[in-house]
Amino acid sequence: MLYQRYLVTSALPYANGPLHVGHLAGAYLSADTFVRFLRLSGKEVVYVCGSDEHGAAITMKAYREKRSPKEIVDQYHAMLRDAFEGMGISFDIYHRTTEPIHYETSREFFRTLNEHGAFSVQESEQYYDEEAEQFLADRYIIGTCPKCSYEDAYGDQCENCGSTLSPTDLISPRSTLSGSTPIKRKTRHWYLQLDKNEEWLRRWITTGKIGDEEHHDVSLWKKHVVGQCKSWLDAGLMPRSITRDLDWGIPVPEELEGAKGKKMYVWLDAPIGYISATKQWAKDNDKDWESYWKDSDSAVIHFVGKDNIVFHCLIFPTILKMEGSYNLPVNVPANQFVNLEGSKISTSRNWAVWIHEYLEDFPDRVDALRYYCYKIMPEQRDSEFTWKGFQDANNNELVNNLGNFINRVMVLTGKYYDGKVPDFDESISLISPHEAGMPSWHDSELLDLFDQLHELRTCIKTFDFRGGLKIMMEISTKGNQILALNEPWKNVKEDPDSVRVVMNLALQYVAALAVAMRSFLPGSAQKVRSFLGLAPFTDSNEFTDVMDLLSEGKHLISPDHLLGETELLFSKVDDEAIEAQLTKLHAAASEPESDEGSLSNGLKEEIAFQDFEKLDLRTARIVEARQVPKTKKLLELKLDLGFEHRTVVSGIADSYQAEEIIGRDVVMVANLAPRKIKGIESQGMVLLAEDEKGHLGFVSPPEGWTQGDSVK
Repeated sequence: MLYQRYLVTSALPYANGPLHVGHLAGAYLSADTFVRFLRLSGKEVVYVCGSDEHGAAITMKAYREKRSPKEIVDQYHAMLRDAFEGMGISFDIYHRTTEPIHYETSREFFRTLNEHGAFSVQESEQYYDEEAEQFLADRYIIGTCPKCSYEDAYGDQCENCGSTLSPTDLISPRSTLSGSTPIKRKTRHWYLQLDKNEEWLRRWITTGKIGDEEHHDVSLWKKHVVGQCKSWLDAGLMPRSITRDLDWGIPVPEELEGAKGKKMYVWLDAPIGYISATKQWAKDNDKDWESYWKDSDSAVIHFVGKDNIVFHCLIFPTILKMEGSYNLPVNVPANQFVNLEGSKISTSRNWAVWIHEYLEDFPDRVDALRYYCYKIMPEQRDSEFTWKGFQDANNNELVNNLGNFINRVMVLTGKYYDGKVPDFDESISLISPHEAGMPSWHDSELLDLFDQLHELRTCIKTFDFRGGLKIMMEISTKGNQILALNEPWKNVKEDPDSVRVVMNLALQYVAALAVAMRSFLPGSAQKVRSFLGLAPFTDSNEFTDVMDLLSEGKHLISPDHLLGETELLFSKVDDEAIEAQLTKLHAAASEPESDEGSLSNGLKEEIAFQDFEKLDLRTARIVEARQVPKTKKLLELKLDLGFEHRTVVSGIADSYQAEEIIGRDVVMVANLAPRKIKGIESQGMVLLAEDEKGHLGFVSPPEGWTQGDSVK
């Protein structure tokens, strides 16, 4: 189907913690590439997102940290916004659900749905915490998942198996506020009548039709998306409560009977956030927001993770259809999950690659992370992020393939032709004799380039982003092969005419690569345009322009065009940097559990005394210290515990010289599982304190203590 305009969304992240690499590869990079490509193809598109600032997860954090929900969401909204911006995610607006326009839009939706009979008001028994004296929303309850037996599943979802749950499904439920077993108490709430929408939802999901009219191409929907929806439909849809007894959230319109104290369920107000964000964008840019949501020639597409499939494919479409004036999504290209170094990403265990930390550690490698996330993108099944895989992808593919090709072309052009695109005799063929009426070798290669770009376009349009990335790299590989087969550095003196053909073609490839890269590696693509001396991307029609030129047999960059200044596009990541990331990951995960990861501000989540008792802290003395070879930050320490010596590798070389710490008394974790760092078995961890400026200092026992004493 052809559409005049597109409204693209990515799932609203909860403003209760930072962004991690699983989020990035799940719902944001895929949408960003799709949107960038639409812009490069001359399409009208608006890309909206924002922070989801309501819901029990936020009030839970506020409760634990003794802060207000507003303080929590303000902190994490800024962190999320900055992380997205740092990674080059090209939202047209990054909004938030605490803005007045969102409250107004959500309450108006509720009124309309209520008028259209979308709700029923039911009295039911819900969990109540007698100690905390309040009803417990979904995320205030944890218990054993009935499907996978995970003991810490939430009342709305199991983070272990991804199943969507209701609080009453949990086995042995307990309150996250007091830890006590909740009781059931009667309360009245509004319920969305999903059961009355089951018939049209099934037809819409399985055939792409509403009634007899085709709405979308069901063949473009991912099998696991359709499969999960069919599973829910086959089990039978039930009415779903869409209000809660909470202090934080959007109030149910007060004119409705029984509205006092009731707030909208976050999964009612959050997707409406896409609409309120579009309204705000239109207001800020003097545009018509309704055309994107309501016109028949407009397409709505939601990019989400697999844990959000049901909400975006069954619940939100029901809300939109019952409201009556909005388009339903034409696709929900949901990705699956990314694991990390052999385990599931876990924010509670601090087992994650946090984007704000990555940007601090690798400020000049944004596109390297983007590239690797596309390479492992979990489009059809779960995938895995490893730091070694990241290093290999950067060094062997970005540096040795893509960067090497572009750099060689630019350097050779500067050397042979003073930085100008060489002209050439089109009758020259390097492969076989040129025949009259047949395309030259140069033109044949440009036709092949057109075919590759066409295939890349098809991949992106069908949400196959890994496939599109692969084709981009194949174009670079083909460029390297052209250079390797024709060896212009050897033939420039003996056969300068042929070398002109080769180098001109290579520059056409670089120009095409810049446009192909723009959807995936936007910063690097902009650099390549600068290398070529071309105008910066405007993201308005450049891909279409390239395809038109190639289809007409025209060149992308003209003879005698003066190129710009060049530099290395990518650089290698060394082993030391990877070891440092692995050390940080394992060290952070060994700390007491935290809900938000390794943040410097705010107390961590409470732990039981039994958890602390597991640590065996001992006094020790540093008797030897040396720099670990070929590293900048690592010192190898030999520690005397009185009853034995231990070797520990510690990343403290930025703060201490090896010779100055010999004889220092320290405290160490003596029962931490050993692991190899730079080939050295590290048998524990030295405790350090870090101030707000990042300065490190040893945690030392009082003077006179002996080695091996317990610290409790």
